[in-house]
Amino acid sequence: MNLTQFRLEKDADGIALLTWDAPGKSMNLIDATMMSELEAALDATTADAEVKGVVIASGKDSFSGGADLTMLEASGRAFRDAAKRDGADKAMLAFFAAISNLSRIYRRIETCGKPWAAAINGTCLGGGFELALACHHRVMADDDKTRVGLPEIKIGLFPGAGGTTRVSRLMPTPDALQMLLKGDQIKPAAAKAKNLVHALAPRAEIVQKAKDWIKAGGKGVAPWDVQGWKAPSGKIFSPGGMMIWPPANAIYRRETFDNYPAARAILQSVYDGLQLPMDLALRVEARWFTKIIRSPEAQAMIRTLFVSMGELNKGARRPRNVPPVAIEKIGVLGAGFMGAGIAYVSALAGIEVVLIDRDQESADKGKGHADKLLSTAVAKGRSTEAKKAEVLARIAPTADYSALKGVDLIVEAVFEDRAVKAEAIGKALAVVGPDAIFASNTSTLPITSLAENWPKPENFVGVHFFSPVDKMLLVETILGARTGDRALATALDFIRAIKKTPIVVNDSRGFFANRCVLNYIREGHLMFMEGVPAAMIENVARMAGMPVGPLSLNDEVALDLGWKILQAAKKDLGPEAVDPAQEKLLEEMVVKLGRFGRKNGKGFYDYPASGPKVLWPGLADLQPRKLDPDSLDVAELKQRLLVTQAVEAARTVEDGVVVDPREADVGSIIGFGFAPFTGGALSYIDFMGTKAFVALCDKLAAKYGPRFAPPALLRDMAAKGETFYGRFSAKKDAA
Repeated sequence: MNLTQFRLEKDADGIALLTWDAPGKSMNLIDATMMSELEAALDATTADAEVKGVVIASGKDSFSGGADLTMLEASGRAFRDAAKRDGADKAMLAFFAAISNLSRIYRRIETCGKPWAAAINGTCLGGGFELALACHHRVMADDDKTRVGLPEIKIGLFPGAGGTTRVSRLMPTPDALQMLLKGDQIKPAAAKAKNLVHALAPRAEIVQKAKDWIKAGGKGVAPWDVQGWKAPSGKIFSPGGMMIWPPANAIYRRETFDNYPAARAILQSVYDGLQLPMDLALRVEARWFTKIIRSPEAQAMIRTLFVSMGELNKGARRPRNVPPVAIEKIGVLGAGFMGAGIAYVSALAGIEVVLIDRDQESADKGKGHADKLLSTAVAKGRSTEAKKAEVLARIAPTADYSALKGVDLIVEAVFEDRAVKAEAIGKALAVVGPDAIFASNTSTLPITSLAENWPKPENFVGVHFFSPVDKMLLVETILGARTGDRALATALDFIRAIKKTPIVVNDSRGFFANRCVLNYIREGHLMFMEGVPAAMIENVARMAGMPVGPLSLNDEVALDLGWKILQAAKKDLGPEAVDPAQEKLLEEMVVKLGRFGRKNGKGFYDYPASGPKVLWPGLADLQPRKLDPDSLDVAELKQRLLVTQAVEAARTVEDGVVVDPREADVGSIIGFGFAPFTGGALSYIDFMGTKAFVALCDKLAAKYGPRFAPPALLRDMAAKGETFYGRFSAKKDAA
């Protein structure tokens, strides 16, 4: 037996230790080789009479990150090719056998007759945790780095190798559904309390504890294979069951609006599975998994949120000719909300920060933001006082620009005003000189013009953080007309160091994200002025897949900021650059009524001191007319809110702002929440088909105006039957 991913050793007690340690990889992932070798080890240990039981453990810092999703992507392509070659029925049988192979192997472990125990350390997620669940006993390292979970729902999948079936037999049904539908990672104490693991132990002792269980007579039989076993929540068709399933369905609809097939499949698999014997339940689960893996939603989410996001995080757009830049100390200019947030995430990542503002009091207030966030983490048990003190010690607040000497990077985050930024740039330049790398955090001001204040514009780059910085993953990295490779590489290395995801875009007003999201907010405004009820606008947006409605989002980013952006666009581009209906609404809200959004407690919503926000009752008085909600086409309203963003994303490609479709899709989901089930703004177009999307744009443009008109690029793609990933990935690969 030739094993490359596993080591198999047998001790004097007849206990086999199977150590999973995939060569050349930082994380154990499930692929075809792993499955083949695991089954070979299973055959060998089952046939060896001297083996009393098996402990499976990891030779790495973590147990497993789950399946290699590129393998699942490839299996989907293989199915489509086979269907064309051999016919759909034959291809489907082969596809089902391949997809359900892992579940079959895990069930063989569970029924082999010998006890298997899992020693879990570090990350143990997805298919890796499903392997542990198939073992008869689970010992988990009791430390902060160890987590178990089934996060497949977050990329449009569900646990298809026995996860839904086993979890729903280990836990009460409501708890199982919550775990499966949320996809959260679970800490050791909670995992034991939920019956997901049997024992906790220090990291160095988990293998021995697992062996001790086997030596003490641990049985190789799962609870559900024992005569008389009963599900934790009893039968589906019982008074107790009827208290679970109607609410579960209602919650599913409320949270997903039926946009996520994987969530529905989880409900169906658990519902059906709990009424069936184990082997039949696993087969039902495998059938659902086979269906979901072929769904457009899963394909789109896997491509964007796993494959593309992973590539961008690993530096797909980083210049190869620049050596890695060690970011040990940075300067942050501006200690307001954004600057304070940047300082916090940098210090949290181990980077020394000089935090500068106009006076010491303002700088200290910026550091206080980090203190507040860290104190909250300590109070919730997510950090310690020692860790808090360590992070705060890395932030040096000051009003003295001379403290910038020796920094590896300067990040400017002062007020969004050219004059204010020019003053901060000049003060920094006097200390560090033009050879230093300068990054400006701006959401709308073109980087090329800001770089005119730096003698060497090749060392000037844009970094657009999203608010709140500590929670938002995306950083939009903007290339000015003369930004050089060293500046870009330094910015990307910094973004990677603080554990954010970068996209790289070329310079323009609003760059990529704001161009799209401002269209979304504008469409909400225009719907409102047409007479659509505010509550309907907000609810339809969530039905379309957006995390919040456009009116709520406008409140978060501030209505007065929107007013300023509108006036700046009008000044720079002329009156035709703004929609008069939108301008009228914002003038009424901001100038006349002083409603600025969440920041002053009143915008489209009211924000009481206690209790949830509520739509402001006075909104209806601002509408020139009121439409009957029953007369409105909900499907069309949903389309308007998504199409207005997607067509703008297409325009950014035509304008050369976005050059890689991966960045538009990743950026649209993690930057402004574009309906994740679509795979992102460009995937929304690709999966609909460019021809169908152009037809939809033309229909909306005819009814609502030229803002929906598709750009020439889209018309050309539609005529040729092209997709963004087909056309632009091919160009990228050729380059």
